[in-house]
Amino acid sequence: MEQLTIFLSKSLLSWLAIQVCLALVFLFYLHLGRKSSLADEQLPKTAVILCLRGADPFLSQCLRSLLTQNYPQYNLKLVVDSQTDPAWQIAHDTINQLGATHVEINYLRVIRHNCSLKCSALLQVIAELDDSYKVVAFVDADTVVHPNWLRELVSPLANPKIGATTGNRWYVPTGRYWGSLVRYAGNVSTVVQTFLFGIPWGGSLAIKTEVLRHIGILDMWGKALNEDLMMHKVLKKHGMQIKFVPSLMMLNREECDLFGLIDHLKRLFLYSRLYHPQWLAVVGDLVSSILFPTTTIVLLLVSLWDEQWQTATLLFRTYSIYTLGLLLLMLTLELGVRPVILAQGQSVTKLSLGAVLKMLIVIPLTQWVYGLAMLASLLRSTVKWRGAIYRVKGPWNIRLVEYQAYDFLDQPVDSKISL
Repeated sequence: MEQLTIFLSKSLLSWLAIQVCLALVFLFYLHLGRKSSLADEQLPKTAVILCLRGADPFLSQCLRSLLTQNYPQYNLKLVVDSQTDPAWQIAHDTINQLGATHVEINYLRVIRHNCSLKCSALLQVIAELDDSYKVVAFVDADTVVHPNWLRELVSPLANPKIGATTGNRWYVPTGRYWGSLVRYAGNVSTVVQTFLFGIPWGGSLAIKTEVLRHIGILDMWGKALNEDLMMHKVLKKHGMQIKFVPSLMMLNREECDLFGLIDHLKRLFLYSRLYHPQWLAVVGDLVSSILFPTTTIVLLLVSLWDEQWQTATLLFRTYSIYTLGLLLLMLTLELGVRPVILAQGQSVTKLSLGAVLKMLIVIPLTQWVYGLAMLASLLRSTVKWRGAIYRVKGPWNIRLVEYQAYDFLDQPVDSKISL
């Protein structure tokens, strides 16, 4: 017991130190990696693609932000799953209210059965782009961008070594649901991890059109379930980099309940297992973040039961230092990201003492939820998202087995909850 206690204490505190160092690297880049944007005449014509199935909580704001970009030549290409989809009417209403002419809206004409609906939509739009479009940008319906978003996303592509650029999402730490808080805490770690691994985020992503058409990724999308995780490996194979743009940390104000989050995480872990180039490193990170603290808690309870007070004291002290260290790390990252959010013209919620205490409580809850979701994803062979069901037999062996058009009745009761 004594040797195990010492091992756990050293392992837990060492893992905390590693996480602190990695987070500091991210914060250093976040504030020192900024560069100026290109002038209007240097910016290439760009197609911005948004695929829609269901009306996301902030869809109207998303569309308005995309249609009012400070960018000289761009067109927004909308692909709605069907004309009966609730997003169809919202999109038309928003376009008409703004009187926008630099937008095209279509429905998904061909539903491929060997890839995701999103991949089908992306391939449909890209196949119709003419040669005047030098850059293709991708965005998600839960992303409300700032006016310079596209300019800042495209500008780094002037470097011939950079094949794609990306940002990342940042959630609000003061949600009403425990699922929102767990998602926030987990995303804090995920943001640092994806930055270090060079993994792009499809919610803010741009790639040169010539690169997109010549690296073979379109063929891969035609038989894949996910479009962005594989991109790092493919671009690296062709000698190109993915550039993370610090100013594109996008604030997400959507809510999420705990059961909805678990379902989302199971899909995310399955996508990672299929396409993440560093999947084993992701597993190692999760095991270290979940196994060490959970084992410490179990051993602490056993020590208390056996009245081994000295061992229990050491374990309690170690776990307390670890958990408080993670809380301070979360607060440090929150304060580090806030200047980027404020520079976009976004407002941030003031952290009250109650919010900080909730963040402390949610740390072990996040570890257990993520551990449960990862284990469940290992046994999963089907994926269900907004009424579409896929059978998964391998990264390139996907089958859409059930599909129905999305309906107004499928929308959540709480208008701020994401699916």
